Amino acid sequence: MLPKLWLPVMLVAVFAGVADAYDRPPPRENLIVPVDKNADPSTPQQVHISLAGEDRIRISWITHNHTPPTVYYSISPGKYDHSANGTASSYKYLAYTSGEIHDVVIGPLDQSTVYYYCFALGSTQEYLFQTPPAQFPIKFAVSGDLGQTTWTKSTLKHISQSNYDVFLLPGDLSYADFLQPLWDSFGRLVEPLASQRPWMVTQGNHEVEKIPVVHQTPFTAYNARWHMPFEESGSISNLYYSFEVSGVHVIMLGSYTDFDSGSDQYQWLEADLKKVDRSKTPWLVVLVHAPWYNSNYAHQGEKESVDMMESMEGLLYKARVDVVFAGHVHAYERFNRVYNQEADDCGPMHITIGDGGNHEGLASKYKEPQPTISVFREASFGHGEFEVVNASYALWSWHRNDDDESVQSDSVWIRSQASNPACNKLVI
Repeated sequence: MLPKLWLPVMLVAVFAGVADAYDRPPPRENLIVPVDKNADPSTPQQVHISLAGEDRIRISWITHNHTPPTVYYSISPGKYDHSANGTASSYKYLAYTSGEIHDVVIGPLDQSTVYYYCFALGSTQEYLFQTPPAQFPIKFAVSGDLGQTTWTKSTLKHISQSNYDVFLLPGDLSYADFLQPLWDSFGRLVEPLASQRPWMVTQGNHEVEKIPVVHQTPFTAYNARWHMPFEESGSISNLYYSFEVSGVHVIMLGSYTDFDSGSDQYQWLEADLKKVDRSKTPWLVVLVHAPWYNSNYAHQGEKESVDMMESMEGLLYKARVDVVFAGHVHAYERFNRVYNQEADDCGPMHITIGDGGNHEGLASKYKEPQPTISVFREASFGHGEFEVVNASYALWSWHRNDDDESVQSDSVWIRSQASNPACNKLVI
């Protein structure tokens, strides 16, 4: 039986605040992915990988029983000549206790190479992943606010067909909304993709899961299950971090933790931007959950958008950030390069892509007339592809779900700020 969703919706309304109401089409069917019928308590599940510093991959998985946090791996199937050990942990949330969460970093690894791995020698269950390339071109798949519906399943199918190297998710993963077994379902849903390519995520409002008095620690499940490389980037929090891959420096910011000029996140961001070497990583990309630019009626005026933009937009502008991806609004919108609410060739291009497939439906009402800085907008589920061709140019395309078929509806060539003589002088 599917769990009823009235409880998390009520809790979100009471404890997380409710955005302005807007019409949404009827949601699609929710998916609950059960444990494989052939699994036993020691069977690995919810396997996913992420980048963990230069030439290293973090592998995470869950078992119900205690098993060693060990990964065996090789470039040849069935012949494991390397192994690495890591850590195992679990967490409690109200009456729920998670399985054993394993976290192992392997490497050094070669780029553009397929590796095979397993969690016990002699196991018939073998996984594989491919490392990103050492240099351009590299393709990122991008989609936020995934959830667990048949729309999500369709989006994941389209992403799997895109031949991507790294997946970027700007917040709102499982939509568990306090029902912790839905985190397990989400892990099983995304495992076929997330076990084969690095998934780099940041948190959204649906990851907070803080209940006054009853459970006062936010992001408990998110931090336990989705360990990102914050330590490697000098951050003190899993809620914001950066990484570099194939000539691209990616910064993942936290919309739901402190971001004012005196905060740890602000100071870390300022320091991280100063470390960026555009001769090594000519592309600079930022992800947030709550969009700073938004002409949809949904989520207008929220402090996570307005105040964070006021605090940090100047840092991103001075650093000549190329693109800012956001989620939260359940629709697609692409802006011109902007700064301080106006078109600016030296500002970043802002793209909202919070349309992965969640159960809340689409945000279908836009402000009219369309702002001149807004180029393309459409309330459809889908995903984006950011293919960085070389140091100077990248191709962005958005692919909507249309009767479960992937249809490219928007695309644009983007020139890197590092290659633009008018903007390539950093002024941090």
